[in-house]
Amino acid sequence: MGPRATKRSATLQAYLSGGMEYADGEGALWRSELHGWIEKNLAHHVFNPNVKSDEFLSKHYPGVDFRQLRSKDLDRYRNIVQKIIELDCTEIARRSDYVVCYWDESAQRGAGTKGELTIARYFQKPVYLVTGLNLSEIPSWILGCASRIFDSFSGLKQYLLKEYRRNPSLGAK
Repeated sequence: MGPRATKRSATLQAYLSGGMEYADGEGALWRSELHGWIEKNLAHHVFNPNVKSDEFLSKHYPGVDFRQLRSKDLDRYRNIVQKIIELDCTEIARRSDYVVCYWDESAQRGAGTKGELTIARYFQKPVYLVTGLNLSEIPSWILGCASRIFDSFSGLKQYLLKEYRRNPSLGAK
């Protein structure tokens, strides 16, 4: 299972997967740091769900407190969530070349990350899993979706530099 460039360009794209709903700050801190690192060191595009979800909500639902809708207007909330799911799944299936997943307690508790990794696996996209959890605590399904598992972001970064700097057009058509 190797990385490959999308039809739109020879530049690869990473998708940053991990807990949001139950994560501190919706997981924005680790995503922001890794987003910048990938762009700077690998010159890959990055789909950051924190950024893209905020853009989507601001454009289509300005002034709406999305998280409060869950208890105030469940039908509207579900409709918005369905649109975000479609956006994320399309990015993984059609535009992203690999997925970096930070698997922690918030990912364990939520559902979106599980779905994202399943989509990536189905479409044969490499999944680089970063976790500090004991592997026995991680569902078998998630371990089965992972192409490589790292116990730190520094280990992931070393691997990405080696893998993608050695041949920047790895998999380019």
